[in-house]
Amino acid sequence: MKEQTKEKILSASKTLLTIIGVAGFVFVAVAAGNAVQLLKYTSIMKRSKLKIFEINQGVKRLLKRGLIEIKEDENYKFLKITDKGKRLLLKYELEGLVQDKPKKWDKKYRVVIFDISEQRRKTRDHLRVMLRSFGFICLQNSVWVYPYECQEIIDLLKQYLELKEEALYMTVESIENDKWLKKEFEL
Repeated sequence: MKEQTKEKILSASKTLLTIIGVAGFVFVAVAAGNAVQLLKYTSIMKRSKLKIFEINQGVKRLLKRGLIEIKEDENYKFLKITDKGKRLLLKYELEGLVQDKPKKWDKKYRVVIFDISEQRRKTRDHLRVMLRSFGFICLQNSVWVYPYECQEIIDLLKQYLELKEEALYMTVESIENDKWLKKEFEL
């Protein structure tokens, strides 16, 4: 398969997953010969200029990966996002968040602390990697700091990693001996 076509199919899969995820499900009339063709009339698909072949391949790919499923009643078939698909959407959303640094620091630190059991070591390690990738600095193994507002990122991380009371987000006025932090964050 040509590399360009493969990329378009991957793009179609991501776009389809987003459409189905936002709506929760997409109705597709049973009477339609190729029911997936109805998706081409959605506004997102019109803007993406995907071809029917790419949409069909994208749906097949999402079904095969277990990210969507086909449900039906007597009048309709519809595509519904699975829990696995919802997790992938959260991951896409996290990856899409780009933190623009404000021009002026508000002189407050954002601190994330967590206590994740040894049985969930992979989750704990994954959280550390993700915090580092967003620009957090480790104060201690389970205490991470960032100088700018990031509540949305932390909420999404908690949802994505299925953390509830295991992780806390705080805004603090000062941290003792923070000169090295200011230097690290270039404040």
